[in-house]
Amino acid sequence: MNNKKVVLAFSGGLDTSFCVIYLKEELGYEVHSVVVNTGGFDAEEIKLIEQKAYALGVASHTTIDETEDYYNDSVKYLIFGNVLKNATYPLSVSAERVCQATAIANYAKKIGAEAVAHGSTGAGNDQVRFDMIFNILAPNVQIITPIRDLKLSREEEIEFLQKHGVEINAEKAKYSINKGLWGTSVGGKETLTSHQYLPEDAWPTPITKSTPESVEITFEKGEPVALNGKVMKPTQVIQELQELAQPFGIGRDIHVGDTIIGIKGRVGFEAAGPIILVKVHHTLEKHTLTKWQLSWKEQLSVFYGNYLHEGQFHDPIMRDMEAFLSSTQQTVSGKVFVELHPHRFVVTGIESNHDLMSNQFGSYGEMNNAWTGEDVKGFSKIFGNQVMIWHKVNNQEK
Repeated sequence: MNNKKVVLAFSGGLDTSFCVIYLKEELGYEVHSVVVNTGGFDAEEIKLIEQKAYALGVASHTTIDETEDYYNDSVKYLIFGNVLKNATYPLSVSAERVCQATAIANYAKKIGAEAVAHGSTGAGNDQVRFDMIFNILAPNVQIITPIRDLKLSREEEIEFLQKHGVEINAEKAKYSINKGLWGTSVGGKETLTSHQYLPEDAWPTPITKSTPESVEITFEKGEPVALNGKVMKPTQVIQELQELAQPFGIGRDIHVGDTIIGIKGRVGFEAAGPIILVKVHHTLEKHTLTKWQLSWKEQLSVFYGNYLHEGQFHDPIMRDMEAFLSSTQQTVSGKVFVELHPHRFVVTGIESNHDLMSNQFGSYGEMNNAWTGEDVKGFSKIFGNQVMIWHKVNNQEK
């Protein structure tokens, strides 16, 4: 044993359990495991992860709760931007990994570790996110990636752990589940194909609700601040809405996307809370923002979501876009009403003091109080004047 310190990003799953034994027994490192909680673990789960880490033989184990920072640094802007990658996926894992990698890098520097390690494979996005952020924030610290470097299958990892006296539930290990504040991802043999759907028992939350429920969500300057009239922190709104809606099976889907390394990837996810919040926030914005605010927000939000997905959180352009997104939210306040049903939800309407549909200016398709019919006649001529000239110039008979 050379007692060199390595900080391991630890979740207690198959990959990171393998990393503990491998780093300790094969490479001779003093392993300091860290779990970064981004809102996916409760107190009991945190305790079980700690117990598992020490049972595997780590020198120390630390829990870093980043839930509030995760919301304030990333999730808030995903809501402001109504970000759904490929119009489907709420970046449940992408933004979370950025938060976790940042916390791990800072902890490694704090304890003077010579190396950091993570359990990413060589086929996904996480390896790039972790490596890049470690290189940015802790450039003098070595990066070790056992699963990627050894090109291991899950079966080989299980066999290795069993040889070292660590029992793994092989049935449970068939699926890789990652739970966080902004949704839960599910990966398994089905998501490695292009045609198979995840079986019912692979989803972490069973469908137990069938009777419709009504929900009221209150926003203040774009942030969710109350659920059914109960004022709470935005993180609590997200978590409680998730608990309320996920048993309906809302927000279950499989995302197909382009990975950072250039291949297509498929992942299952359940994210009732995030999907509902993005949709109801967007509805409130359509009532309270101008068309050009909505237009530019949409364009910047796509870029913001894609760049965050690729792990580029620390590029200063992200702060610039966040400033713009925050500026657009000054009038995005009010209540949104939703009905929950099995596998779907309906946004029934909004109430806001900033609603631009105010009937004092007129009602769409019926009457208007701000101008006369003659005004519209003149406006229509001017508005189409250049196109009219083009047609006259270019459609003349030659």
